[in-house]
Amino acid sequence: MVAFLRLALRRVAMMPVMILGIALLVFVVLQFSPVDPAFNALGESSTPEARAAFAEANGLNDPLPVRYFHFLGQLLHFDLGMTVPPSQPVVDRITAAFPLTLQLTVLGLILAIVLAVVFGVVGAMYRDRWPDQLFRVLSMAGVAVPSFWLGVLLIQQFALNTRIFPTGGYTNPADSLGGWLRTMALPAFSLAVPVAASLARLVRTSMVAELDRDYVRTARGNGLPVFLVIRSVLRNALVTPLTVLGVKVGYLLSGAVVIEAIFDLPGMGKLILEGVTGGDVALVQGTVLTIAIAFLVVNVIVDLLYLLVNPRIRTV
Repeated sequence: MVAFLRLALRRVAMMPVMILGIALLVFVVLQFSPVDPAFNALGESSTPEARAAFAEANGLNDPLPVRYFHFLGQLLHFDLGMTVPPSQPVVDRITAAFPLTLQLTVLGLILAIVLAVVFGVVGAMYRDRWPDQLFRVLSMAGVAVPSFWLGVLLIQQFALNTRIFPTGGYTNPADSLGGWLRTMALPAFSLAVPVAASLARLVRTSMVAELDRDYVRTARGNGLPVFLVIRSVLRNALVTPLTVLGVKVGYLLSGAVVIEAIFDLPGMGKLILEGVTGGDVALVQGTVLTIAIAFLVVNVIVDLLYLLVNPRIRTV
């Protein structure tokens, strides 16, 4: 337990340093944007003198390091600036949009894990037989299919042709849980399929390796029920897929941004699209930084889970 706490504290202690690096990268990249914040804030009718005065008053003429430290000072106070007129705090926009992106990511993750475990376990139990061959083909197809293309196909088939699900939009679960599930089903499925296909191959490979171990043959020879054997094997087999789960969650977060645009969901994807098309540097900067930090936090959580399920690395 002491070794686990030591490693966990080490992971957590690195987070502020990584957040500073992320903030620096996002800040510097967006400084090369051709968009003029003064022009966006004051509008087309503004004069060059007014734009110059705005830039001077808001520190836009300061050296890059000075602007970066000013940006860090704002971050410490959870201030990400204001959007272009009509001005709104960027934090308020993100606070309203991020929960939907989080909902979509969590739903996609749950669906991906369920599909991956089912496909992987069945494939390993029926190794080299027709269920295994079928799931291999489906897994390869799932890895090759882009989530946004799958989303378009799902809209065409299940929203336009059969009208089982809506083509887009969002229903708050507090208003209607059934409506929320209907609006989130297609986006979550299209987001989950590529991740599920990739994880299923890892689960199958790990399961096959575990099923060939001596303790499994001993358990079967002693007449232990099959479901107990599978449960024990699955617990050990999931250690390897867990190592890549953090990366997959990052893919889900970034993929959710694209999927939200396809299904017209008012999440972080819509904010980024709005910021890019409107030339709103503060909005783009805030949303990208939030997603990057969320990805970092998720990876730290997955690292801690990996430490819990794999005691062998606690001595590293």
